[in-house]
Amino acid sequence: MRFELRDHTADVAVAATGDSLETVFAAVADGLAAASCDEIPADTGDRFPLSVTAESREALLFDYLDELIYLRDVRAELPVDHRVESIETPAADRRPDATDESDEWHLEASARGVPLSEIDAREVKAVTYSEMRLERVDGNDGDEGWEAYVVFDV
Repeated sequence: MRFELRDHTADVAVAATGDSLETVFAAVADGLAAASCDEIPADTGDRFPLSVTAESREALLFDYLDELIYLRDVRAELPVDHRVESIETPAADRRPDATDESDEWHLEASARGVPLSEIDAREVKAVTYSEMRLERVDGNDGDEGWEAYVVFDV
């Protein structure tokens, strides 16, 4: 899992890769934290869980990042060290004949909350759908992976 910050007009973008959907989501979230703060203390803050549900894979990524920004504001903590434990696909993706199960994507994750009073953080205002990309890719070694590109309003 890895990410790269990229300049984007008056905003900041994160390009990320991962072996799985979970790792690429976590990499984008780590990129969001890096866009917010140059140095993140390694031994400060407690882990907290979060859950997100959305109607599509791209909406799930958007809502996950939006929830992290919201939690930063209400908890006065910068979410860092992201772990995405699971992403459940809609029932129809698992079983074409499914009719009585959820048709939404669901994510279970956790992050460590670093108090904003202990860091010099820049404000990332919002995640945007502008130029958002989330796609499965074939790697050089024949393995499949994921790439994401997300623009944040700063």
